[in-house]
Amino acid sequence: MVAYAVAAIFSLTLATRRDRQTLERTFWAVAGAGLLFLSVNKQLDLQSFLTAAGRCTAQMQGWYDMRRTVQADFIIGLIAMAIIGGTGVFWLLRRTIRRTGIALLGLVWITGFVLVRAVGFHDVDRMIGFRLAGMRLNWVFELGGIAVFILGCVVALSVRRPPRSGY
Repeated sequence: MVAYAVAAIFSLTLATRRDRQTLERTFWAVAGAGLLFLSVNKQLDLQSFLTAAGRCTAQMQGWYDMRRTVQADFIIGLIAMAIIGGTGVFWLLRRTIRRTGIALLGLVWITGFVLVRAVGFHDVDRMIGFRLAGMRLNWVFELGGIAVFILGCVVALSVRRPPRSGY
């Protein structure tokens, strides 16, 4: 929860430091709001509600026995959407990539991880529950994405903005 909040503060700070409405300012503001949501989500465990609702729906509609196939397809779709969406945002921010690229990579990483985690696929849960050097792989993936995002924020704070309008 704290890591998401710190990342959100960095992002919202960058949004407020942009002098006019630009795609870059919008990126930092939307990323900050999303990270604040994830901070609250971490505390309230909203993804467990989503998983329970999905399980209930599967049982009521009679496809619970096929849930593994549905979950696997859903995870593949979510990963593809995160990559496609990230690529689209990279393209939109291409003129600001020196200031936003690393943070965007971290944001795509975080988004993909959170979406896959929300599906509640037991094989994925087992894999990310594995311990590596005393740390659960879950922490490595989640905190790794947040760390990359924060690194991107630090880079953005240190890179001077060119005097071009609109970016």
